[in-house]
Amino acid sequence: MSEFLAKQPVAYAMLILAGVVVSGLALGKVKIGGVGLGVAGVLFSGILFGHFHMTLPAETLGFVRDFGLILFVYTIGLQVGPGFVTSLRKQGLPLNALAIGVVLLGALLTIISSRLLQIDMAAAVGIFSGATTNTPSLGAAQEALKQLPGIDPARVSLPALGYAVAYPFGIVGIILAMVIVRAIARINPVEEVAAFEKEQKGESEQPARMNIRVRNPNLNGLKLHEIPSKEALGVVISRIKYLSETDVSVANSETVLHVGDILLAVGSPKNLHALCLIVGAESPKDLMETPGPVSSERFVVTRKDILGKTIREMELTQRYGVTVTRVIRADVEMTAIPSLRLQFGDKLNVVGKAADIAALAPLLGNSVKDMNHTNIIAMFIGIGLGVLVGLYPFSFGNMPMPVRLGLAGGPLIVAILLSRVRRLGTMIWYMPLNANLALRELGITLFLACAGLKAGEHFMYVLLTTQGFLWMTCGAAITLLPLLLAAWVGRIFMKMNFVTLCGMLSGSMTDPPALAFANAVNNSDAPSVAYATVYPLTMLLRILVAQLLIVFFAR
Repeated sequence: MSEFLAKQPVAYAMLILAGVVVSGLALGKVKIGGVGLGVAGVLFSGILFGHFHMTLPAETLGFVRDFGLILFVYTIGLQVGPGFVTSLRKQGLPLNALAIGVVLLGALLTIISSRLLQIDMAAAVGIFSGATTNTPSLGAAQEALKQLPGIDPARVSLPALGYAVAYPFGIVGIILAMVIVRAIARINPVEEVAAFEKEQKGESEQPARMNIRVRNPNLNGLKLHEIPSKEALGVVISRIKYLSETDVSVANSETVLHVGDILLAVGSPKNLHALCLIVGAESPKDLMETPGPVSSERFVVTRKDILGKTIREMELTQRYGVTVTRVIRADVEMTAIPSLRLQFGDKLNVVGKAADIAALAPLLGNSVKDMNHTNIIAMFIGIGLGVLVGLYPFSFGNMPMPVRLGLAGGPLIVAILLSRVRRLGTMIWYMPLNANLALRELGITLFLACAGLKAGEHFMYVLLTTQGFLWMTCGAAITLLPLLLAAWVGRIFMKMNFVTLCGMLSGSMTDPPALAFANAVNNSDAPSVAYATVYPLTMLLRILVAQLLIVFFAR
């Protein structure tokens, strides 16, 4: 049977991958004390297969591993991109400060370990890279080592060996740190996720409704668009009940106001209060419950020729007699201000007469089929751009080697940018949530399987030697101590939510498997936002630190 499979390399490779993935995911479902490895179980299954030499050719292994990593970080970038800027503005500084502390403390422990335990710095840097699961920093260290004058060729292989020994516990250590923090602080992930979502909603000032009675005599006879500061406040008025009538009517910019009329306005609570001070006073009468020929409907923007147009340019009030009150984009609800430009997948809440609303469907598209379609061309264009960005060498000052973001950093940053742009010409960067989740799971599973197969080849041999045990112990310290200290500072002094803390810890180690575990243990994608916030700076810093350790301490 083995001879037959040897003649079928593709079939053999697929069987190995299937075996690693199936057994690894089964292992991940085993829970001890309510905590399981989740998708990280695939790594350990891969190590076991690799130990018994059931592995793939080096070229195939490298391609599948890197392709899986690219798929994972690219889909993560598309998912977190819309909320990335908000998170960076509100939490970017404290999150990145903690992540930088993790990197620098790890470097300090590397220097101390090398000096006290007489570990060659060439190997120590490899341990640093493996303990922090950062492959690009390993590559940067190897290149810097080759540039040293008179370097012994035997030392060039030391970083890779140190990396292989420290890497498995690097992944486990990050997961272990999250488990320790959760246990010591007695954290309930469900409560933390609920608190996180409540905080996010509060920060984004989701639109609210307010019924306002007109009491300002200066507004008598004016049209809605003539209300002072209405445009600046970004408030939309969708319904009106005239004092002389019993039914509610649709409101538009040309609606004439009278003292005693009641308006239904939509906007942020702060701006609604400001409008109320201008117009009159809040009314106890709810126009949503008042009878009249007014209804509301939600449509999805899928028609390509209207993308990029503002709500004002659509002239929906003038042409159809309807008003757009809210827009939901990437799960973020916004007031439909006239200057807001439409993007593919936007959900518009429209108020008007039933017959007028019905005519909007062809104009906006409202196609469920288009919403569930994955644009493969756009996906691979985005991935290709990400790879090119990752390969581009960035030079800073007198650094001996340029810095590259690598196959993880480049696609992540490009995906974040594309998720913000959403559209270039006729190309739309939109991916349905179910497709995003499927590709993300596939990517991280392939990456972990191949990483385990690669590490398993020499893992047990090195581990069972005295030197290997010493290296692994140093790697464990470099992994755990900075993470636990950062977690303690973040939780105790900065009052950081566990969801955000998990994302920061994973991002500070630039570790996708740890992020997958964080998402799973919290049953939420919320940690991905903090991960993406700290990832770019952390990646650059780890690459830079690895090179500096070689330049200054490996001579």
